[in-house]
Amino acid sequence: MIPVLLVMLSPSVHKIEKSSCFPKTSPSLSRDGDLVIGSFLPLYSVEVSNLRGAELFQSHPDKGCRDYKWLYKNYQQVLALVFAVEEINRDPNLLPNISSLGFHVYNAYHSDDRTLESSLQWLSGQGLLIPNYRCREKDNALVIIGGATSSLSVQMGTLFELYKFPQISYGPFDSSLSEKAQFPSLYQVAQRDSSLHHGIVLLMVQFEWTWVGLVTTDDMRGEEFLWNLRRDMVKHDICLAYAEKIPVSERRHTESQHEFMPRIINSSVRVIIIHGDTDSLMILRYSQPYYFFLSKVWITTSHWDITMRPQWDDGYSFHGAISFSQTTKEIPHFKSFLRTVNPAKYPEDILFTEFWCSAFMGQKKLEIKKQNECSPNASLEALPLCFFDMTMSGLSYTIYNAVHAVARALHEMMLITSERGSINVEEHWVPQPWQLHSFLKNTQFNNSAGDQVFLDGTGNSEAHYNILKYLFFLNNTEVLVKVGQFIPNAPYGQDFTICEEAIAWGWMESKVPQAVCSDSCGPGYRKTPREGEPICCFDCSPCPEREISNQMNMKHCMKCPEDEYPNKERNRCLPKTVTFLDIKEPLGMALTCVALFFSVLTALILGVFVKFRNSPIVKANNRTLSYTLLISLTSCFLCSLLFIGRPTAATCLLRQTTFGLVFTVAVSSILAKTILVVLAFKVTKPGSRSKRWLQPGVSNCVVVLCSGIQVILCSSWLGISPPFPDTDIHSHPNKIIIECNEGSVLGFYSVLAYMGFLALGSFMVAFLARSLPDTFNEAKFITFSMLVFCSVWVSFLPTYQSTKGKAMVVVEIFSILASGAGLLGCIFIPKCYVILLRPNENTQKCMRNKSEDKRGKHSV
Repeated sequence: MIPVLLVMLSPSVHKIEKSSCFPKTSPSLSRDGDLVIGSFLPLYSVEVSNLRGAELFQSHPDKGCRDYKWLYKNYQQVLALVFAVEEINRDPNLLPNISSLGFHVYNAYHSDDRTLESSLQWLSGQGLLIPNYRCREKDNALVIIGGATSSLSVQMGTLFELYKFPQISYGPFDSSLSEKAQFPSLYQVAQRDSSLHHGIVLLMVQFEWTWVGLVTTDDMRGEEFLWNLRRDMVKHDICLAYAEKIPVSERRHTESQHEFMPRIINSSVRVIIIHGDTDSLMILRYSQPYYFFLSKVWITTSHWDITMRPQWDDGYSFHGAISFSQTTKEIPHFKSFLRTVNPAKYPEDILFTEFWCSAFMGQKKLEIKKQNECSPNASLEALPLCFFDMTMSGLSYTIYNAVHAVARALHEMMLITSERGSINVEEHWVPQPWQLHSFLKNTQFNNSAGDQVFLDGTGNSEAHYNILKYLFFLNNTEVLVKVGQFIPNAPYGQDFTICEEAIAWGWMESKVPQAVCSDSCGPGYRKTPREGEPICCFDCSPCPEREISNQMNMKHCMKCPEDEYPNKERNRCLPKTVTFLDIKEPLGMALTCVALFFSVLTALILGVFVKFRNSPIVKANNRTLSYTLLISLTSCFLCSLLFIGRPTAATCLLRQTTFGLVFTVAVSSILAKTILVVLAFKVTKPGSRSKRWLQPGVSNCVVVLCSGIQVILCSSWLGISPPFPDTDIHSHPNKIIIECNEGSVLGFYSVLAYMGFLALGSFMVAFLARSLPDTFNEAKFITFSMLVFCSVWVSFLPTYQSTKGKAMVVVEIFSILASGAGLLGCIFIPKCYVILLRPNENTQKCMRNKSEDKRGKHSV
């Protein structure tokens, strides 16, 4: 530890001397006591030169006599300190052996060199700055309360650490200052604000702002906020258009302003987040006139007092700004104390008189002859918000807590020291500053408002925030209106609340302003990222088929459920209609009528054949086969009705099997007829021994044998994998098709293949026997009928495979009706024509004559 020599000077140096300009390091207010607390508070700054535009906080006011500009609202911090000290001195239970607690208040300049200069002056005492020397009459200074900003705390802490002097930082909480290895003598009393970035992100989510800018200080605290904010933004698809950093050193403010202010003004970003302390961000106030500010929406934090400004009438630039202000409880009797404060109450405080006159009379420097000439009956409550606020600010609240923390640490230290007998009653107890550390580390208490206060950074609680709306009216009045709150760690839905109806936006906005890089994608569209650009910059693409988006700015379209389909706009799903070949619809009704017509026609032909069963044309080629063929054709036409209507388990089982069996019987009958034609011609030759093959039992055996094979195939199909009702939801985009699943595809096509094989055999035999010279030869008609039959079913296969749903059923019904009609028309219609219209040709004699004529032609 560097030795310090104590030099005694006159106590008059503790009082401020009247001068045309303020001394550069003297305290603004000094109250002696047994123990003294030093405090560095930003009360005034060097006025900005209007000629240079933005020369902030000049660090050497001794070069000539520069004008000082009051930071009026900061004087509440001094009054909070005075109030806390007076409250402690009145408390008989706190520091009972100390007659009074004193304080020295110094101005804190926004300057590195002036900060070090003031710190050295505090260590040396009034007068010349002599490092390592104490020039105080009494060496009773114990602790420093200072550091409205992190940079000031670092500058002061580096110097005070050399002498193990305790420093309590009352500025915003900075996690880097909690590193005890680097700052072992520095303590923070402010609440943590590590969740502030999340509250700001929730605000942006509330108003759907996705394209924002950031202005923050160029220090570790600003860097930490930037990374936390950016990390939380990514989770909610919010982009940071730019991040401008303001140097904490005043020497770079002018240069920095010329660099980043044009970028802020010319940017299309509407919403700008401001994070930093009042001193560093005062550059925004000195950037007037920038009327482009009117089109911006500002989101500020409680560490920047938006109402503090250098001029009366420049509040309109930030009208409509939203501020996150740390929630603090009201300290009892503080407002009453502020109402009673006036220059007469503190006659020794010449600087307060200067502040009072400047605030109420608008003068920057006054030569005061009589204190009562400056509004002696006025009250601080009458000052506008830009000059003074009767509500305790966050910085004043932490100063109040810091003073009480020091008092309680001293009290605890005094009790332990008295128990050890180290205090002589005849002597004033003045501990060494380094002895206070062990007590400050463990200090925690409940203040008069009921809040718990910690000095160790590990115990500091998370701050809560009121969301305030800044309104500036044309009559130069202003107000902060609470519109919501943010409570970290509260249950979801209760952590962030805001009343949008209570928010009045900027001068040029009547509704929530938009802050997006790209226009929103409406329902029916999805966001398509632009290559090489942030995710907030995108194009809108229509949703693909069978997908919808029913919200704004969806990244991906979602598929409709299987029983629904997208509407034309692709913004919602509609239920699919259930469809099948219904008998009530025109197509179903038409097919039903056709099937019934051919069934009735076939039945009529059968009746004709039964009535004229003894006529030669009916008796030819086995009358029983004709009856069987007509009955099977009637069944064929009727089986098509099984394909019409809603499929059920029963109809699905009967559809294909009935169709396969009845058509097999029909084709088998035709095959038997064809074989009889060939055999009949051969048997009529002289000396033929094959007449036994013309017996009726032979043809019946052919029909039974061929049909039996089909029965075996159908039974195997039904036994292994039978057809069943099923739904097709994919073939048509907006319909659910009720259909019969064939079960075993192999079984289905085996039935068709076998039927095709019989048809092809009948066609080949009939084709070979088409020109046999016999009166009873039906081969020609059978050839035509089988040609039609085969053509229909050969066309059926590719058509059936290429259609789906209802069309598939229609194709099969049409094939059944067409092939059946072809057999009926080619085989029986000519015979009915002869029976009904040419009865004279339906005689044995006529038949014999025609037969002889044909035989003669054949022999020639």
